[in-house]
Amino acid sequence: MRDLLRRRLLFVKHRTAHILSLQSMVSRNLGTRISCRAIKRLDQGDAEILFDHPHLVLAARSNIAVIHFLTERIKHIEKAVKSHITLREEFTSLLTIPGIGEILALTIMLEVGDIRRFPQVGDYSSYCRCVRSERLSSGKRKDENNRKNGNRYLSWAYVEAANFAIRFSPHAKRFYQPKMAKTNGIVAIKALGNKLARASYYLMRDQVPYDPGKLFR
Repeated sequence: MRDLLRRRLLFVKHRTAHILSLQSMVSRNLGTRISCRAIKRLDQGDAEILFDHPHLVLAARSNIAVIHFLTERIKHIEKAVKSHITLREEFTSLLTIPGIGEILALTIMLEVGDIRRFPQVGDYSSYCRCVRSERLSSGKRKDENNRKNGNRYLSWAYVEAANFAIRFSPHAKRFYQPKMAKTNGIVAIKALGNKLARASYYLMRDQVPYDPGKLFR
C-alpha cells in the first residue's frame, strides 16, 4: 500500500507538470491566465476554442489527454488503497489539521510507521525534510548536511498540505502571506509545511486535538 501511494505521488507530479505546461502555453500565446482547477475541467474540444493554430491545438489536446488519463489512474489508486487500509487510531487526529485529507493522512501513516521512533519534534521535522540541513558553530554556518537525508514522500505530503491549508485556513493564510512577501512562495510554503509537520508530530504522539491557536500564536 505504501508503494502504491508512492506511485500515486509520481502520477500527481506528472499531472502537475502537464497542467503547468498548458497553463504556461495559454499565458504565452493568449496573454491570460487560466487556473489549475479550470485546466482540469477542459476536454479535447476546448483546445480548438482556446487556440487557432493547429500545432498549438495539438499540443493542448495532448496535455489535456494526459491530464485526464493521470487523473483516472490517481482516482483508481485512491479507491484501491481506501478499500484495503484505514487510519490507525493514533493517526485519525491528522484529519483535523487543515490541508490534510484522508489520502495524505494515509501517506503519512504508512511513511511514519511508529511515531515513537522520533524522540523529539525536531527529529521528526528533520526526517520530513522540513528544516534546513546545516551545521552551525557559535551561530555561524560551518557546513551543510546531505539534503537527501530523510523521507522525500513526507516532505511532499506536508508541502501538499500547506498548499491546501492556505486556501482553507485563515490562520495558515495569515502565517503564509508575510513569509511570502519577505521571501518567496516556495520558502513560505516550506515554512508552513514545517509548522504542519510539527503539529502533526504532537497529535500523533500525544493524541491531543489540533489547536490553531497554539500552532499560529
